[in-house]
Amino acid sequence: MSTTDTGGRADTGSGTDTGGGADAGAAREAAASLGRLRSLARAELTLLVRNRTAMFTALLMPLAMVLFMRSTVEQAPLEGTGLSVTDLVMTSGIPMVLILVVYLNLIPAYVSRREELVLKRLRTGELRDWEILAGAALPVVAVALAQCAVLVAAGAALLEMTPPDRPDLLVLGVLLGVVLMVLTAAATAVITRTTESAQITALPLLMVSLAGSGMFVPLEAMPDRAADVLRLLPMSPVVDLVRYGWLGGGEPGEVLRALGTAVAWALVSVFAVRRWFRWEPRH
Repeated sequence: MSTTDTGGRADTGSGTDTGGGADAGAAREAAASLGRLRSLARAELTLLVRNRTAMFTALLMPLAMVLFMRSTVEQAPLEGTGLSVTDLVMTSGIPMVLILVVYLNLIPAYVSRREELVLKRLRTGELRDWEILAGAALPVVAVALAQCAVLVAAGAALLEMTPPDRPDLLVLGVLLGVVLMVLTAAATAVITRTTESAQITALPLLMVSLAGSGMFVPLEAMPDRAADVLRLLPMSPVVDLVRYGWLGGGEPGEVLRALGTAVAWALVSVFAVRRWFRWEPRH
């Protein structure tokens, strides 16, 4: 009996020590990963600030596009949709910011780092693949999130819009949009040979999203069959979630459909990046 008890205590103590060591190791690794991401993001922010074209795209183009939308959608068929012109413009402004700031800036960033062998050199160090891609994205993601917050604040303070009805859905829609834009930018970089051609390879997603994801014309104003098809586009669930979160509405089934579509596109993008992303130039 004595031997059995001692062995039991010894095993328990060993398991506890091992678990504690594993937890400490995981904490150290998480801290090290955070430090690597911070260093890489700081370097990318410096490059972003020095790039006037990228700064214009990140800071001024979203505002210009929102103002352009305001003058364009005044004749949009909004009867029966429950949306005003202001509602449409402001809720469409958030996904538009994500496209213009995150997607359009990250494609040339990934391509230029690849062609300059930066990505290849980074992979020879301690950085993991996802840390390299995430670190490069952090500065533009921070700018995009700040602009989204400004849009929400401006809508409430200047345009007399109501505060978000479901902040959880609004935040979830923005975060899913950020993830999708980062992943699709990495996937688009696969077919982009030069930074100059990034303007061309980015056009399909940009134009399809602007025309078919409910930004300029609400999907509720379209025939049901067409709307059901268009809701399968990558940015459509983001537009829906942002709209549900800010303005309310959205049955549980509609929210789940939007979440499922966004997650499906994210998984497809992850597969594409893992399978085809190139870390060095083509020869």
